[in-house]
Amino acid sequence: MTPHMMCVTQLASPATKQMYSRILTSALFAGAAAGLIAALLQLVFVQPVLLHAELYETGELVHFGGAAVSAHPELPGFDLMRDSLSIVFTMLTYTGYALVMVALMSVAEGRGAEINARTGLIWGLAGFITFHFAPGLTLAPEVPGVAAADVADRQIWWTATVAAAGVAMWLIAFGSNKISYLIAAVLLLVPHLIGAPEPDSFSGPVPTEIGALFAARAFGVGMAAWVLVGSFAGYFWQAEGERTEASA
Repeated sequence: MTPHMMCVTQLASPATKQMYSRILTSALFAGAAAGLIAALLQLVFVQPVLLHAELYETGELVHFGGAAVSAHPELPGFDLMRDSLSIVFTMLTYTGYALVMVALMSVAEGRGAEINARTGLIWGLAGFITFHFAPGLTLAPEVPGVAAADVADRQIWWTATVAAAGVAMWLIAFGSNKISYLIAAVLLLVPHLIGAPEPDSFSGPVPTEIGALFAARAFGVGMAAWVLVGSFAGYFWQAEGERTEASA
């Protein structure tokens, strides 16, 4: 390595470390905060529906002629271990999402995009479309006990759909011509034209009303969580940038 290259590396190294630190700090704060709120929303709105469905799956409730034995069964109460682990897992999950989002925000800012809490909200909606709405449009959230295709096949389709939707969102946001928008539209449509893996027959003990409510609340909480991730990520990214500039 020549003296010139060593000099450039030494000059770039602190800036690179500073950028990594900014990304990591912003993502940790944004993911933890949004994940905590999302976990609480899930405990209040999603978990009761899920536990209700599990009663049908285990046979504690039986569906006779379109009507359950009890429309309002006694659901399991708060379980410290189960619910605490659920909160921690959700916070870790959204921290991972935030890391990806903040890294992409840093790239976008380098291209001249403005990143703050307000624009972060739009990033959050794009994340919701990518990870929840796009795959869920054909492969909807499912309650326990329903018929389903092979798990591996569904995971492959879900991953491909999320990847296609993610690229489409980037092209819509930063594409510079009509061809970019056309490619984005194709990427959004193709997975659903192909179709998600389906079971040979549809069956299950859980009433359709519970399945529909679970899917609706899963989408609702998912959208709220992603909007929070985006807003928090934009806010902390901007705040960390201002703090870095002030300390320079």
